Amino acid sequence: MTIPRDSGPPVVDVTLGDEGIAALFGTRDENLRHIERAFEVSLSARGNRVRIAGDPARQEVVQRLLQQMSALLDRGYRLQADDVDTAVRVLQEAPETSLESFFLPEGGVARVGDRVRPRSLGQRLYLQAMADHDLVISVGPAGTGKTYLAVAMAAIALQENQVKRLVLARPAVEAGEKLGFLPGDLVEKVNPYLRPLYDALYDIIGFERVSRMLERGTIEVAPLAFMRGRTLNDSFIILDEAQNTTSEQMKMFLTRVGFNSKAVVNGDVTQIDLPSRKASGLVEAVEILSGIEGIKFIKFTERDVVRHPLVAKIIGAYERAAPRARDDSDAGTT
Repeated sequence: MTIPRDSGPPVVDVTLGDEGIAALFGTRDENLRHIERAFEVSLSARGNRVRIAGDPARQEVVQRLLQQMSALLDRGYRLQADDVDTAVRVLQEAPETSLESFFLPEGGVARVGDRVRPRSLGQRLYLQAMADHDLVISVGPAGTGKTYLAVAMAAIALQENQVKRLVLARPAVEAGEKLGFLPGDLVEKVNPYLRPLYDALYDIIGFERVSRMLERGTIEVAPLAFMRGRTLNDSFIILDEAQNTTSEQMKMFLTRVGFNSKAVVNGDVTQIDLPSRKASGLVEAVEILSGIEGIKFIKFTERDVVRHPLVAKIIGAYERAAPRARDDSDAGTT
């Protein structure tokens, strides 16, 4: 439907390049409909021309989105199914972001992007932090890609011989439930706790290659307790679920990092499963280490969640409820 110029909201006409226009608009213009809903504008397309109707500030952002995505296509960029959704996410959070720089980064981030593409501005900053720093500590809710992107960056470093091995560690703490006796030897007992790390490895590197690397010791997946007494040189080390480390365990892990190594510490401080009297090593590390040159802290929010859309809403609801729960608890103790 064409919106007349002399009635209704103000309109802007945008002419885009012909390259990849069908992929940009989506099947039955589904990408345009998604942009409409996200920015509360109205879009109508004819050929490679798009008319944008709505609030002038929102019009400007949508115009930049369409023009920059079209410029990417003109440069030969191959549009993936979720790229328009990613562009919407990024410009909603930071309208001045260059989508060309986001989707076509340079250096190590570009090589990771060949396999795994960031889906939010926070994820893009996280990848850049891992490329630029020897120690990165990321904190945020589940579904923000903390583990997955760290494994992707580690896989690239391993493939390009920047490091000789990949070490993934995780504290063996039960998530609020008692599992009781587990059969088997020590490795079989702790393997269930490490399953998310294996899942990420298999997805990014492939089952057969991971199996061979595990046999050779190029990849090591182990509970955090196995790190004690070691110095890890020429390694990419990832500590997952770090909110469940004690202060002593966190200090022990951080002091395992050797020469020519990178370390990434991930955790969600809203899901601490330690006994009530135990302080989280991750929470303490963020406080103690802030301000130290060479350490980069990344804070993810619900806007970076890339799972089912309901997951971000659920996380937001729990975060809003947390202050009320603390207030009620404090009132009960007075």
